[in-house]
Amino acid sequence: MSPVSPETDGSPMDLILNFVPTGMLPTKADNPHVPVTIEEILADIAAVQQLGITMVHVHVRDAAQQPTLDTGFYAELVSGIREIDPQLVVCVSCSGRRSPELAARRLPLTLTGNAKPDLASLTLSSLNFTRQASITSPETLTGLATEMLRHGIVPEIEIFDTGMMNVLRYLREHGNIHDPCYINLILGNIASAQCEPGVLGLLLGQLPPGALWSLGGIGSVQLPANALGIALGGGVRVGLEDNLFFDQARQQPATNLSLVERVHSLARIHRRKIMSPADFRSRLRLLPGHGSYGREPISI
Repeated sequence: MSPVSPETDGSPMDLILNFVPTGMLPTKADNPHVPVTIEEILADIAAVQQLGITMVHVHVRDAAQQPTLDTGFYAELVSGIREIDPQLVVCVSCSGRRSPELAARRLPLTLTGNAKPDLASLTLSSLNFTRQASITSPETLTGLATEMLRHGIVPEIEIFDTGMMNVLRYLREHGNIHDPCYINLILGNIASAQCEPGVLGLLLGQLPPGALWSLGGIGSVQLPANALGIALGGGVRVGLEDNLFFDQARQQPATNLSLVERVHSLARIHRRKIMSPADFRSRLRLLPGHGSYGREPISI
């Protein structure tokens, strides 16, 4: 169940720290520390990069601070991240919350050069959140997976329940997703799997061979999910996209820096080092950084 480094005596591999600075919905009215402009997002990434992170999962907003999939905004953000750390692994969101159509959601996959992402998010089904639905039709799902292969971009697979594990198995068997996989298990959403040991054990038991995984939690579930991920030898997903408060009573607004600092504290307790972006690239068979990102494109 717990990934181990083959070059060690069986101790857990270094900790994948997947930083999620801002999502599509949080605003400064929800938490004044939420970064919404590209400059603010880059500032938060630079701050936590100094502490140590493995990768960053990003969304962008337009000039009116509304969520967008526009390639111009994504290109500016991804290029800015490369200036902070050329090796940092970058994932762009292809979310279905605002744009369920494939034509819009594939746009970030067309970025090239210094703006090309390493990974792109791939949620394996439609699901409801508290405020809206995220719609992904079967045709859109396979279309996105195919486009990622075509452009040499690795899917950041997002799984919210056991049904999505079935979808993952199907896509791997039909060649839509190639190993090794990187998977986010996201717990605590109202319509999905909850952060309970039995539920988590069931999900971990269905991971593909050799898969790398991180554990995330929605809202107040983020802290216990991060603690479980660290204790069980997996990675963590952490940031203001998923959780706006530092305390379980939801009274103290969090900052991205405070959430990442807490993960570092938990990691030290468990004697887990943060996985370097270079190590993560090697394990996922990504090309090295410094101007060349992602896997080699595949002819389809």
